[in-house]
Amino acid sequence: MNERETAARQTAYREFGLSPEVIAFGEETEKLLRERFDRIDDNAFVTQAKVLTAMQRAGVSEAHLIGTTGYGYSDIGRDTLEKVYAGIFHSEDALVRPQITCGTHALALALQANLRPGDVLLSPVGKPYDTLEEVIGIRESMGSLAEFGVKYRQVDLLPDGSFDYEGIRKALETPVKMVTIQRSRGYALRPTLSVERIGELITFIRGIQPEVIIMVDNCYGEFVELSEPSDAGADLVVGSLIKNPGGGLAPIGGYLAGRSELIEQAARRLTSPGLGREVGATLDVLRSLYQGIFLAPTVTASALKGAIFAAALYEKLGFTCYPKAEEERYDIIQAITLEKEECLLAFCEGIQSAAPVDAHVKPEPWDMPGYDVPVIMAAGAFISGASIELSADGPLKEPYNVYFQGGLTWPHAKLGILKTVQTMADKGLIHLV
Repeated sequence: MNERETAARQTAYREFGLSPEVIAFGEETEKLLRERFDRIDDNAFVTQAKVLTAMQRAGVSEAHLIGTTGYGYSDIGRDTLEKVYAGIFHSEDALVRPQITCGTHALALALQANLRPGDVLLSPVGKPYDTLEEVIGIRESMGSLAEFGVKYRQVDLLPDGSFDYEGIRKALETPVKMVTIQRSRGYALRPTLSVERIGELITFIRGIQPEVIIMVDNCYGEFVELSEPSDAGADLVVGSLIKNPGGGLAPIGGYLAGRSELIEQAARRLTSPGLGREVGATLDVLRSLYQGIFLAPTVTASALKGAIFAAALYEKLGFTCYPKAEEERYDIIQAITLEKEECLLAFCEGIQSAAPVDAHVKPEPWDMPGYDVPVIMAAGAFISGASIELSADGPLKEPYNVYFQGGLTWPHAKLGILKTVQTMADKGLIHLV
């Protein structure tokens, strides 16, 4: 690197608000991760090929990028996109709709469509993500499954994060209609589940109740591994388009992929009996949904690199990270125990200040719907709330864990994490070593 290039680099960093000490700290850490990052790029090559194959087999053409209005009858772009998703997930069918508002809505749709009064829902991996508590009725809420007579059982993970197979066996001694498995950690410090572990759990459950419907909450996990839970025997996989599969371009939406009859039930619940999947205009979003799923493998790879980089930096600073920097990854979320409220606030302030949108805004905790304590969220995103974009959030309660995820590009993820270090250092909350 010549003097001119060095000067230009230093100017760019300084104008972005990064000190030479923070830059050096980051560069030293990144050097140790090069081999790991190469493996992530290799995986993205494979998953990109999988997406391209699905798009080509579905016969995607320019005509499919044009949306519909009104009822949305004969929306060939919408129907072909669902074939693409079914191809990616190696499933019989898929429902991919902008009318699905978020990941929680997609999960609620799958549950409400396939459970009836008196049925039993089982979670064999502990309590689900906070927003599903009200869907199920763990926390009392208007319109919950509990209000409609759906019963709920839960088997917690063992202290080491392994499955409580004996507890699960007991929970399955009487009929269960549906099992829900959350792949990611949510606002918890339990391990994220690999596709392999999910497959082992599915095999165990089917050995006891072969006909049970098994659904996997796939949020944050798509394209992290070479296979998906549907490849491991899940009947339904469910997720949000403003996370991994939207590639940062999908402005809204969710997906369900799985067995045809389960998808059809969900379509009728989303619209109405008799109409099902035949209606639902896509307006002007189809191009973004197609291009988003096309970009998803490389966008997810960037987010993975950001998560590993964050863990490596914050472990050097003495914080506990889940997972650790050297551990294998099964989703894009990095949890860091910051121990103090002011550290959590400063971390989120750093992420917000690195955003391309609303960087001037200071994030503040608020009583967010679906949560039982105030939550602080930092996300200056092109798509509001898109957690595949650079973002961080955490509930204001001990031990003040922050959950960092996203980054549409690896350089932005890197800059964002370095900005959190800078913000905390400027406030005297950390000292670079």
